[in-house]
Amino acid sequence: MTKLGWGMIGGGEGSQIGPAHRLGAGLDGLFEFRAGALDHRAEAGREYGRRLGLDADRAYGDWREMLEGERDRPDRIDLVTVATPNATHFEITRDFLRAGFHVLCEKPMTMTVEEGEEIVSIARETSRICAVNYGYSGYSLVRHMRAMVARGDLGNIRLVKAEFAHGHHADAADADNPRVRWRYDPAQAGVSAQFADCGIHALHMASFVIGQELERLSADTVSCIESRTLEDDAMVNLRFDGGAVGRLWTSSVAIGRQHGLTLQVFGEKGGLSWAQEQPNQLYWMPLGGRRQVIERGEAGLSPEADRSSRVTIGHAEGMPLAFANIYADLAEAIAARKTGREMDAAADLYPRAEDGLRSMAAVFAVAESSRSDGIWTEARPPMFR
Repeated sequence: MTKLGWGMIGGGEGSQIGPAHRLGAGLDGLFEFRAGALDHRAEAGREYGRRLGLDADRAYGDWREMLEGERDRPDRIDLVTVATPNATHFEITRDFLRAGFHVLCEKPMTMTVEEGEEIVSIARETSRICAVNYGYSGYSLVRHMRAMVARGDLGNIRLVKAEFAHGHHADAADADNPRVRWRYDPAQAGVSAQFADCGIHALHMASFVIGQELERLSADTVSCIESRTLEDDAMVNLRFDGGAVGRLWTSSVAIGRQHGLTLQVFGEKGGLSWAQEQPNQLYWMPLGGRRQVIERGEAGLSPEADRSSRVTIGHAEGMPLAFANIYADLAEAIAARKTGREMDAAADLYPRAEDGLRSMAAVFAVAESSRSDGIWTEARPPMFR
């Protein structure tokens, strides 16, 4: 297959997320890195792009220059990844979609529900792919969990428990650290800090695995470090449209927790448990049976798990490999559209703009519910009610 053209906005030198995207996009040889606007400092972005191998005329100074430079090229990029600060996601994603590019946007997709609805509408009107990087849904055993639920191994799902709790912002002395402070500043982060940063990953994974969408929620949020305006800990009760109950805890002050993304799913026939820090093992407890360990890469797993398992059994699976599965899904979707064929069903798992919109609606619902002492609050965006 001819390599697809890929470009990146943001993710420059020293970026936390940029290398993971570049590794993920390049892993399978499906995408070629052809264009980038990698830094808010124009010359630094151009210089870094050239060092990464971009042609000088495609190492752009900013995203607007990149849009104009790529728009009419016969070899223009097929997919652009938006990995810039949160408040810029909407404008960049909107304009590239309107220009006919497929987009993978970092989360959160937008800063408001209204912006999210506009992105969904534009993606539908232009028939362009707009994906959102809930990259942890790319893990092989997360996809196997989804397959087990879908084929009925657990029966009706009763309860899902999701956590994304770490302790890396627990030091009150870090209150003035600019790398931390902005996350709790409403002017830069919006209406939510920890839930919008980490909680929506846990929420998306829960919904992704059980195949149900969030309808309403009740939230209790707190700023454990009093100088913070926005929350650093949240406990959220969830109700899904298929009848499942959810419990979600997210925190940035849980000293001793590192990454802390875990998911447990309980149905009438059994339960599943997975942790992102130990991604090679999925624990399965059938009703009345003994607990079993499902190993990533072993024989007899689902097509979704087989397709997304990258290294032989027993070797560590890492975050860039999960990102690579999202990129592989997108490559398959773009190639299928180009050739007019049906895409591989086992690859049709990338998070959509609709997922980004639902997450933003949940962020605002959490903020509203917490302000109202945990009152049950509608969590669906208006266009999906």
